[in-house]
Amino acid sequence: MNRSTLSLALCLVCLAILMVAQIALRPDVSQRNYDFMPEMVHSVAGESQGQFAGLPDGLVDAPLVAGVVPRGARPYRYGTSLEEEQRAGRELANPFTDEPEILARGAEVYRVFCVVCHGADGAGRGPVVLRGLPPPTSLSGANARAMSDGQMFHVLTRGRNNMASYAAQVSIEDRWKVIRHVRKLQETPQ
Repeated sequence: MNRSTLSLALCLVCLAILMVAQIALRPDVSQRNYDFMPEMVHSVAGESQGQFAGLPDGLVDAPLVAGVVPRGARPYRYGTSLEEEQRAGRELANPFTDEPEILARGAEVYRVFCVVCHGADGAGRGPVVLRGLPPPTSLSGANARAMSDGQMFHVLTRGRNNMASYAAQVSIEDRWKVIRHVRKLQETPQ
């Protein structure tokens, strides 16, 4: 017997042993395989907003440790006060210009999120105002025209008075694009 025939015979014997072992270790094909380290397979998940004894404060939704930034998030280092809004107005600048695709995206985001309160023309006469909610600030008024883009971005991000924050609904880029659209609305006479 030469060497290659011997190697082939050895491989066939090993394959046969593996097939027999597989059949012997799993006699019932309707059952799952043996769970090695079952705590990894069947971990106990904590209920959202629930209690969990394995955490220091016992809560599943523990707050982030100071200084931790979630993956994909960009930190926004401005508070909610009027002074912080003014600081944001001085320090932040709109990275976008009045290119047609930028304005089109800004108009689309404005139509989805802003028209309901501010109206299509930005005058603050949206459908919710007609149903009894207090009117928002007119985006074509003197106060809105005097705001810098950074201040508008801060209001969109943190909210102000009756306006809630839209940071969770509108991406950072889209907030800047909406501001470009609002500036275009301000150019048209009311």
